[in-house]
Amino acid sequence: MANEDSLAGRHALVTGGGRGIGAAIARALLEQGARVTITGRAREALAVTVAELSALGEIDSKEMDVTSAASVAQAFAAAEARFGPVMVLVNNAGQAASSPFLKTGEEVWNQMLAVNLTGTWHCIRAALPAMLEARWGRIVNVASTAGLTGYGYVSAYCAAKHGVVGLTRSLALEVATKGVTVNAVCPGYTETDIVRDAVANIVAKTGRSEEQALAELASSNPQRRLVQPDEVANAVAWLCMPGAGAMNGQAIAVAGGEVM
Repeated sequence: MANEDSLAGRHALVTGGGRGIGAAIARALLEQGARVTITGRAREALAVTVAELSALGEIDSKEMDVTSAASVAQAFAAAEARFGPVMVLVNNAGQAASSPFLKTGEEVWNQMLAVNLTGTWHCIRAALPAMLEARWGRIVNVASTAGLTGYGYVSAYCAAKHGVVGLTRSLALEVATKGVTVNAVCPGYTETDIVRDAVANIVAKTGRSEEQALAELASSNPQRRLVQPDEVANAVAWLCMPGAGAMNGQAIAVAGGEVM
C-alpha cells in the first residue's frame, strides 16, 4: 500500500534502465520501496541489471524502443499487467551524436529528436492517463545541461534536450492541480557510456590521449570531475517522493555548478 513516506506499493518505470544512470535510478527507486520496471532495447543488459538489483525488491524488465509508439504501448501494457499502473515515470533513455552543424545530416537530426524528445513524449502519453485517474503521479525527464545551455558540435542533441525541458515546463502547468508533477534533471558530463563514446570520439579526431579527453570534458564542471550516476539518481529519486509534491516544472542541473 502506498504511503506518504516512501514509494512503497507504487509502480515506477525507468526507460534506458539497463545501465548507467538508468540502472542507478532503478536502484534508488527500489530502495524507496517502489516496484520497478526497467526498459530498453538491449535484452542482455536489462537482464543483468534485474539480476543485480533483484535482492532490493520487485523489479522486472521489458524490451522497448521509445521511438516507436507501438513498442511503447506494448511494453507499458506488459509492465502494468505485472505491477499495476505506472505512477512514477522516469524518461532516461537517450542518445548523443556529435558533428559540426553543416555535417549533421537529416538522419542524425531526426534520430536525436526521435530518441531524446519524441520518445519522452510517447512514454508520457502512455503513463499520464492512469496518473490523472489516480490524481497522483511523478514524471521525471532526464534531460542534460545541454537542455539549459549550448554546446558546440552537438546541435541536434542540444535542440532535442531543450525540447525536453520545454515539454517538462509546459506539461507541468497543465497538470499542476491534478496531483501530478513533471520535472527534469539535467546532468552535466556523467561517467556513462555516452561520455565514454565522446572521449573515444575526441581521441580519434584530435589525437589527444584518453586522459586528456576526459580532463577536457571534466573541465566544464567547476568541481573538475565527472558527475557520478548515483548523484543523478539521488536527485531523480527525491523528485519522485510523495514529499516532493511542491516541486513542479523545474529543470535541476546536476553538474557541480556548471549551470546556475
